[in-house]
Amino acid sequence: MRRCTQVLALLVVLLLSACATGGGTSSAPPPVNPEAQAVNVYHIGVDDILEVSVWHNPDLNAKVPVRPDGMISVPLVGDIPAGGKTPEEVASAITEKLKTYVRDPQVAVILTELRSHEYLSRVRVTGAVRQPISVPYRQGMTMLDAVLAAGGTTDFAAADRTELYRKEGDGATKSYAVRLDRILQKGDLATNYPAQPGDVITVPERVF
Repeated sequence: MRRCTQVLALLVVLLLSACATGGGTSSAPPPVNPEAQAVNVYHIGVDDILEVSVWHNPDLNAKVPVRPDGMISVPLVGDIPAGGKTPEEVASAITEKLKTYVRDPQVAVILTELRSHEYLSRVRVTGAVRQPISVPYRQGMTMLDAVLAAGGTTDFAAADRTELYRKEGDGATKSYAVRLDRILQKGDLATNYPAQPGDVITVPERVF
């Protein structure tokens, strides 16, 4: 009986502790875009270069670009859809087509040149910056990195009212305050959030 009482007391303490830490206004940074977390799941885009290898059939090997219509041309089987698919899905589609001509084909598709990523995954900086830009996203990029790439803010910028606009997993676009003046002038990095592909950073002008 005494042991049960002790267990119940411990559970109550844990519950109260969880409630105490869970209340109040959250100052957490914006959530990471789930699409940006899927680093290992890359969907092929136009202009990417693919290498198709068929085991024991070197004549069927090919290095092919993804055309504007999203198709690739593969020896013997012709056009195969590749745009928007993963390399594994393309390999599976080629395998099915080759079964008509090759016994038990084993196909591998390797992405050798990632050219579409530069256009699909960009960070844009607009407003009171010296050169509004759209730059390719790179791992480790922050709000400050993107603004500096735009030449920094102008003399008329209201830097502490900078907004980050980010598309969330549910498709809705949400805004987050970026205290850019504090970052630049005081080294306060609390809102120097990691950038994500598709982010839009807007620096407004001061109201006179």
